[in-house]
Amino acid sequence: MNVLVINGPNLNMLGKREPEIYGALTYDELVTLIEDTADALGIQVEVFQSNSEGEIVDRIQSAEQCDGIIINAGAYTHTSIAIRDALLVWSPGIPIIEVHLSNIFGREEFRKHSHISDIARGIIAGLGVKGYALALSWLAGEVSEGTR
Repeated sequence: MNVLVINGPNLNMLGKREPEIYGALTYDELVTLIEDTADALGIQVEVFQSNSEGEIVDRIQSAEQCDGIIINAGAYTHTSIAIRDALLVWSPGIPIIEVHLSNIFGREEFRKHSHISDIARGIIAGLGVKGYALALSWLAGEVSEGTR
Protein backbone atom coordinates (compact mmCIF):
# COMPACT_ATOMS: atom_id res chain seq x y z
CA MET A 1 0.00 0.00 0.00
CA ASN A 2 1.21 3.50 -0.88
CA VAL A 3 0.06 6.54 1.08
CA LEU A 4 0.81 10.14 0.24
CA VAL A 5 0.96 12.54 3.19
CA ILE A 6 0.67 16.18 2.17
CA ASN A 7 1.47 19.04 4.51
CA GLY A 8 0.71 22.61 3.57
CA PRO A 9 2.09 26.01 4.46
CA ASN A 10 3.91 26.63 7.72
CA LEU A 11 3.96 22.98 8.77
CA ASN A 12 7.71 23.15 8.17
CA MET A 13 7.79 25.61 11.09
CA LEU A 14 6.51 23.11 13.67
CA GLY A 15 8.21 23.51 17.01
CA LYS A 16 8.84 27.20 16.32
CA ARG A 17 5.42 28.57 15.37
CA GLU A 18 2.89 28.81 18.19
CA PRO A 19 4.04 25.73 20.12
CA GLU A 20 1.20 26.29 22.60
CA ILE A 21 -1.18 25.42 19.74
CA TYR A 22 0.84 23.11 17.50
CA GLY A 23 3.22 21.49 20.01
CA ALA A 24 6.99 21.40 20.39
CA LEU A 25 7.68 18.59 17.90
CA THR A 26 9.70 19.78 14.90
CA TYR A 27 8.69 19.04 11.33
CA ASP A 28 11.59 16.58 10.93
CA GLU A 29 10.39 14.76 14.05
CA LEU A 30 6.86 14.65 12.61
CA VAL A 31 8.16 13.11 9.39
CA THR A 32 10.06 10.49 11.41
CA LEU A 33 6.90 9.69 13.41
CA ILE A 34 4.91 9.28 10.18
CA GLU A 35 7.59 7.09 8.58
CA ASP A 36 8.00 4.93 11.69
CA THR A 37 4.23 4.46 11.99
CA ALA A 38 3.98 3.55 8.30
CA ASP A 39 6.84 1.04 8.64
CA ALA A 40 5.13 -0.61 11.60
CA LEU A 41 1.91 -0.90 9.57
CA GLY A 42 3.68 -2.19 6.45
CA ILE A 43 2.79 0.90 4.46
CA GLN A 44 4.94 2.74 1.92
CA VAL A 45 4.66 6.44 2.65
CA GLU A 46 5.76 9.61 0.93
CA VAL A 47 5.66 12.79 3.00
CA PHE A 48 5.43 15.98 0.98
CA GLN A 49 5.40 19.56 2.30
CA SER A 50 5.11 22.82 0.46
CA ASN A 51 4.24 26.40 1.25
CA SER A 52 3.12 26.81 -2.37
CA GLU A 53 -0.46 26.09 -3.38
CA GLY A 54 0.59 25.26 -6.95
CA GLU A 55 3.18 22.70 -5.82
CA ILE A 56 0.57 21.01 -3.65
CA VAL A 57 -1.87 20.87 -6.56
CA ASP A 58 0.86 19.44 -8.82
CA ARG A 59 1.69 16.71 -6.28
CA ILE A 60 -1.98 15.77 -5.84
CA GLN A 61 -2.44 15.56 -9.60
CA SER A 62 0.40 13.04 -9.85
CA ALA A 63 -0.96 10.77 -7.09
CA GLU A 64 -2.18 7.97 -9.37
CA GLN A 65 0.03 5.40 -7.64
CA CYS A 66 -1.44 6.16 -4.19
CA ASP A 67 -3.88 4.01 -2.25
CA GLY A 68 -4.68 6.82 0.19
CA ILE A 69 -4.00 10.49 0.82
CA ILE A 70 -3.59 12.17 4.19
CA ILE A 71 -3.70 15.93 3.89
CA ASN A 72 -3.08 18.74 6.33
CA ALA A 73 -3.47 21.65 3.96
CA GLY A 74 -2.80 24.18 6.71
CA ALA A 75 -4.30 27.57 5.94
CA TYR A 76 -5.16 26.39 2.42
CA THR A 77 -7.83 24.23 4.06
CA HIS A 78 -9.91 27.36 4.48
CA THR A 79 -9.06 29.12 1.21
CA SER A 80 -8.03 26.79 -1.61
CA ILE A 81 -10.61 25.65 -4.09
CA ALA A 82 -7.69 24.63 -6.33
CA ILE A 83 -6.51 22.01 -3.81
CA ARG A 84 -10.10 20.79 -3.37
CA ASP A 85 -10.52 20.47 -7.16
CA ALA A 86 -7.23 18.53 -7.43
CA LEU A 87 -8.40 16.12 -4.70
CA LEU A 88 -11.70 15.62 -6.53
CA VAL A 89 -9.76 13.89 -9.31
CA TRP A 90 -9.07 11.00 -6.90
CA SER A 91 -12.12 11.12 -4.61
CA PRO A 92 -13.99 8.88 -3.97
CA GLY A 93 -11.68 6.23 -5.52
CA ILE A 94 -8.76 7.00 -3.21
CA PRO A 95 -9.66 7.57 0.45
CA ILE A 96 -8.67 11.04 1.63
CA ILE A 97 -8.19 11.78 5.32
CA GLU A 98 -8.03 15.41 6.44
CA VAL A 99 -5.78 15.98 9.45
CA HIS A 100 -5.28 19.07 11.60
CA LEU A 101 -3.01 19.32 14.62
CA SER A 102 -5.33 21.76 16.37
CA ASN A 103 -9.10 21.64 16.70
CA ILE A 104 -9.97 23.99 13.86
CA PHE A 105 -13.62 24.00 14.98
CA GLY A 106 -12.66 25.47 18.36
CA ARG A 107 -10.55 28.30 16.98
CA GLU A 108 -11.18 31.49 15.03
CA GLU A 109 -14.35 31.61 12.95
CA PHE A 110 -12.49 31.64 9.61
CA ARG A 111 -10.78 28.33 10.49
CA LYS A 112 -14.08 26.50 10.99
CA HIS A 113 -14.74 26.14 7.26
CA SER A 114 -12.86 23.55 5.24
CA HIS A 115 -12.96 23.20 1.47
CA ILE A 116 -11.77 19.60 1.92
CA SER A 117 -14.01 18.10 4.63
CA ASP A 118 -16.97 17.20 2.46
CA ILE A 119 -14.84 15.12 0.07
CA ALA A 120 -12.68 13.53 2.77
CA ARG A 121 -13.49 10.06 4.05
CA GLY A 122 -12.68 11.29 7.54
CA ILE A 123 -11.39 14.25 9.52
CA ILE A 124 -9.03 14.12 12.49
CA ALA A 125 -8.62 17.45 14.26
CA GLY A 126 -7.22 18.49 17.60
CA LEU A 127 -5.22 15.37 18.48
CA GLY A 128 -1.84 16.81 17.57
CA VAL A 129 0.65 14.67 15.70
CA LYS A 130 -1.18 11.51 16.79
CA GLY A 131 -3.76 12.38 14.16
CA TYR A 132 -1.33 11.24 11.45
CA ALA A 133 -0.79 7.87 13.14
CA LEU A 134 -4.55 7.40 13.49
CA ALA A 135 -5.08 8.26 9.83
CA LEU A 136 -2.38 5.78 8.74
CA SER A 137 -3.86 3.07 10.97
CA TRP A 138 -7.33 3.63 9.55
CA LEU A 139 -6.06 3.58 5.98
CA ALA A 140 -4.13 0.35 6.64
CA GLY A 141 -7.31 -1.35 7.80
CA GLU A 142 -9.64 0.28 5.28
CA VAL A 143 -7.59 -0.35 2.18
CA SER A 144 -6.43 -3.84 3.17
CA GLU A 145 -10.07 -4.87 3.71
CA GLY A 146 -10.91 -3.63 0.25
CA THR A 147 -13.73 -1.41 1.45
CA ARG A 148 -12.67 1.73 -0.35
